[in-house]
Amino acid sequence: MIWTFISLSLILFVFALLIGFLIFLRRRHVSFSLRVFSALGLGILFGIALNLIYGSKSSVTAQSVDWFNIAGNGYVTLLQMVVMPLVFISIVGAFTKLKITKNIGKISALVIGTLLGTVSIAAFIGIISALVFGLDGLRLTSGAAEAARNAALQSSVQNVQNLSFPQQIVSLLPANPFADLTGARPTSTIAVVIFAAFIGIAYLGVKRKQPDKSVLFANLVDTLYAVIIRMVRLVLRLTPYGILALIARFTATSDYSAIYKLGQFVVASYAALITMFVIHLIIISLLKLNPATYVRKALPTLTFAFTSRSSAGTLPLNVETQTRQFGISDGVANFAGSFGLTIGQNGCAGIYPAMLAIMAAPSAGVNPSSPSFILMLILVVAISSFGVAGVGGGCYFCITDRSIHSQFSSSHCRIAHLR
Repeated sequence: MIWTFISLSLILFVFALLIGFLIFLRRRHVSFSLRVFSALGLGILFGIALNLIYGSKSSVTAQSVDWFNIAGNGYVTLLQMVVMPLVFISIVGAFTKLKITKNIGKISALVIGTLLGTVSIAAFIGIISALVFGLDGLRLTSGAAEAARNAALQSSVQNVQNLSFPQQIVSLLPANPFADLTGARPTSTIAVVIFAAFIGIAYLGVKRKQPDKSVLFANLVDTLYAVIIRMVRLVLRLTPYGILALIARFTATSDYSAIYKLGQFVVASYAALITMFVIHLIIISLLKLNPATYVRKALPTLTFAFTSRSSAGTLPLNVETQTRQFGISDGVANFAGSFGLTIGQNGCAGIYPAMLAIMAAPSAGVNPSSPSFILMLILVVAISSFGVAGVGGGCYFCITDRSIHSQFSSSHCRIAHLR
């Protein structure tokens, strides 16, 4: 007991020193990107040291992680806190400032079309990766942590699978916008976007017929927007400390032996993810933006997305990067970011479901390399991304689920339904 207390005290002291070092860098006016990468590197080294000294499952590590979570989970929670207010006020503000109203239909179609197009490409890459590496779902195993995670996700995934495509479209509509503002549903973010767009359209009607009454509303929205953006930037200042805690927790609690056993799948997954990222860079270059410049400007956001694994938590950073680094208007940035949060996620809703189906196909008597099966699978993955992307932790489910046959059967049922 005394040894545990001494060890925990020493670990927390070192963690406090690392936080202090990051504060020192900020006071020395070191760039934000460099501070984020410093936090990433320090967190990796600190977490690996804890893992090697105490083990990933020791009581000392578990108690240390509880304290790390104050900074790590606390930061993610604060980011999630500002998501809905930011999305709502930015969309409404886009209408009051007349930034996107003339092209809102074109912008929405372009955003959704891009998301569905890239998730289709991601599904194809996942299929190719699974085939090239010869993945077999029967050889995958999962531990107690994964089994517990799967049990918690089963009900959420089942709710999505029980909805037909038309029902999924209806589920995007805001039946109770105040409940959606609390994030009560997986599709709450899109529902808030739709609700805010309705308010914006209503504002334009009032402005056209009763312009004197629209001025007060526009001023109120502008004031609220300024306050919320200020709040977002206050939270974003905590990014280096949050990343330090998140990556330290990840490396300290990772079971490297389990990762080694799943080495082929891990390599195949990262090969697919890296390939998809390269395709994104190619698309960016075709749009006349230097990929190196893009990576340099977006790196803090990409780093946080990788370490936190929270789409909702990354949204404020996403919007901030679009507006401040790339000069995109607030309305367009929030439209694109909000839709991307719940539709067409290339990893969780594209690569992993496709890999899962390919891995399970042989045991279901299906030839995974059949062109007709591959084309139908890509179509199913693209359509299903409307629901799967809204399920928190969906990619964990795809990676670690042992009941792989039932999941493939569900996908097969969707194919039959589409026919």
